Amino acid sequence: MQFVYFHLMPWPHLDESFESERSAWVTYSNAHFDPERGAEVYEQYLSQLVYAEELGFDAIAVNEHHQTAYGLMPSPDVIASYLVARTNSAKIAILGNATPLRDHPLRVAEEVAMMDVISGGRMICGFVRGIGPEYHNFTMNPATSLDRFREAHDLIVESWTRPGPFRWEGKHYRFEYVNPWPRPLQQPHPPIWIPSQGSGETIGWAAERHYTFIVTFTPFRNVARFMGQYRDAARENGYEASPEQMGWALPVYVGSTDESAIDEARPHAEYLFNQLVRRPLPVFFPPGYLSDDSAKNVLRAFSAIGTQRTTIEQLDGNSQIIIGSAETVTRRLRECIDESGIGTLVLLPQFGSMPHEQAVGNMERIAEQVMPALRDHVSAVYR
Repeated sequence: MQFVYFHLMPWPHLDESFESERSAWVTYSNAHFDPERGAEVYEQYLSQLVYAEELGFDAIAVNEHHQTAYGLMPSPDVIASYLVARTNSAKIAILGNATPLRDHPLRVAEEVAMMDVISGGRMICGFVRGIGPEYHNFTMNPATSLDRFREAHDLIVESWTRPGPFRWEGKHYRFEYVNPWPRPLQQPHPPIWIPSQGSGETIGWAAERHYTFIVTFTPFRNVARFMGQYRDAARENGYEASPEQMGWALPVYVGSTDESAIDEARPHAEYLFNQLVRRPLPVFFPPGYLSDDSAKNVLRAFSAIGTQRTTIEQLDGNSQIIIGSAETVTRRLRECIDESGIGTLVLLPQFGSMPHEQAVGNMERIAEQVMPALRDHVSAVYR
């Protein structure tokens, strides 16, 4: 089992006036961002990310979102470069660069290659389309996002693996010279991970390329189903998917008892799901963003998230988050691993409005009391 420490870098200081807002995305005014408090928040979050290596996490993960209080990380490569300089052994995972939002995806190829060389080959490159709000933020047509995503992926991978210079004449991108310096240290290129909310096309596309597939923010019943689809797609492409190719990202909180854990995590989990994630459904899934088949799959899994108020009991009850004593969290994660076949756990020990000291304590309890018990655990799917 490999463990990834993942951080969303949320803004933890929404005030009571936010209750009158429709969403923390796209239209929530940046007048509510206090740069002085923001400097303190960044300092705390960056220290948590660096500390994850000391605690024994195999990788440290960052991601990309724009114009939202949900996450203060519009450029994951900026944060990743900081982590490259401040860490020594942990992998640095970008989950991921939203390539369709770039007019020049070769910048992603260059930046990731630079970090891979400087880090001694520690980069994991994630590619994402960017969720629906990003297309409002950039006033881009969401119906073209899948084509742009796949062409940008092909361009970046070819730029890493094919000696240049060569010409690229695509539908969305045209370059007279493709010849990025430097090239990645890892050959033929850094590992590629694909975070997803369960699109059938994405599952098949990732399996076809042997990429690691990560399901994000979904009740466990969906995780088990999506991982079954991924294993089936891998078999259709002539191989058996390994556990490490399948991952699940979720908030986890460990307390001294089940009851105290719920009490301690409640305000921060409900802040995340009832305030930071809040959005009208068309903001997250604008027309044209999903195919008909994917819309059925994704909306069945995610339609309630951010549109209906929820409680920590509901979130914990459907294993959208896992909270409890170390014994309870370990047991429940082991059961989920056995049922789904996953071999990569992408954990969010800090979530919502959780303050620094509480987040660090949670990190330490997870690392000391949960991770050792699961480190050598192999899913029942593979026994």
